[in-house]
Amino acid sequence: MTHDWPIAARLALLFALTALGSGVGILINLPVPLLTGSALATTIACLIRLPVTFPNRLRDAVFLVTGVTIGAGVSRESLAAIVTWPLAFALLCLTLLAMMVVGQKALAFTLGTTRAPALLASAPGHLSFVIALGEESRIDTRQIAIVQTVRVLSLTLIVPFAARMGGIETGIGLTPVGTDPVEMSLVLTAICIALALVFSPVLRRIHAPAPLLLSGMIVGAIARVSDVAPGGLSHFIAYPALALIGALIGSRFTGITFRDLGRTGLSGLTITVITAGFAAVAAVIAAPIVDMPLAHVLVAFAPGALETMAVMGAALGVNPGFVAAAHVLRLLFLSVAVPIMLSRARRRDAVSTA
Repeated sequence: MTHDWPIAARLALLFALTALGSGVGILINLPVPLLTGSALATTIACLIRLPVTFPNRLRDAVFLVTGVTIGAGVSRESLAAIVTWPLAFALLCLTLLAMMVVGQKALAFTLGTTRAPALLASAPGHLSFVIALGEESRIDTRQIAIVQTVRVLSLTLIVPFAARMGGIETGIGLTPVGTDPVEMSLVLTAICIALALVFSPVLRRIHAPAPLLLSGMIVGAIARVSDVAPGGLSHFIAYPALALIGALIGSRFTGITFRDLGRTGLSGLTITVITAGFAAVAAVIAAPIVDMPLAHVLVAFAPGALETMAVMGAALGVNPGFVAAAHVLRLLFLSVAVPIMLSRARRRDAVSTA
């Protein structure tokens, strides 16, 4: 029985799948191979019911390391573009509303359910918050979790392939092709990670999303802009962290079977197409406003997991501050909009069944 596997064996399996998936990704030339390859490997392992475990402490360590690496990519020039962001972010908020309105109607049909669960399944992000709302409202959250998990994995795979089709090539890690990477010393790396760890409770106290990732990004950005840090972390640290981010995405399929996917996979793909479509249209409009390539803005507007899109942005050479700000804004906006829309959906459901 898989649940009898000891923790050490489960961790060994996780690391083996991460290494195997990353290696195959490099071999077959997947875009961002460490991320996409490990995500696919762990997803398949979960679906065939292997005991894939991703401990919270390992996740936290990976978020800290990845955050510092991404933050160290911020430059003074990228910060100067902040003045162009507000209009683009206003457009992003309108786009999020459109995603949920259209997505709710589509999922109510494909899932054969009422408005409230369809709304939660259509939310473009903030999975843990959405599941908590569903449980508080006594809504069956299993279908919602599967739909949302399919969306996250699909966008993790779609965005790098779309970037490649748009002519943007990525390297193995977080350094875009054509750049000359400069790495921090191990002493400075340890100091940045320690400072990020100390700062993260402040972000957690104000309920910031992914506080460990964001604290790492903030510390890394300050170190880079102040010229304390010459660049990102050593590849011997950053590469495994990137691969483990992919494994974390795949591990979300734990407990989901092929039968479950057969029942709700279409809904997951449906909401992926809807959200990606709206994000693409908004990116086309916003790209001239922020004076960035379309593929770069699409990474910022794509409703995938914050940590995944931040990593993707770094790999594609996107302004890290813009990507992080867009995804944090998305999650904050959903924190306000989803409860309001859910309350309205539940009232309409009650009227319909009365």
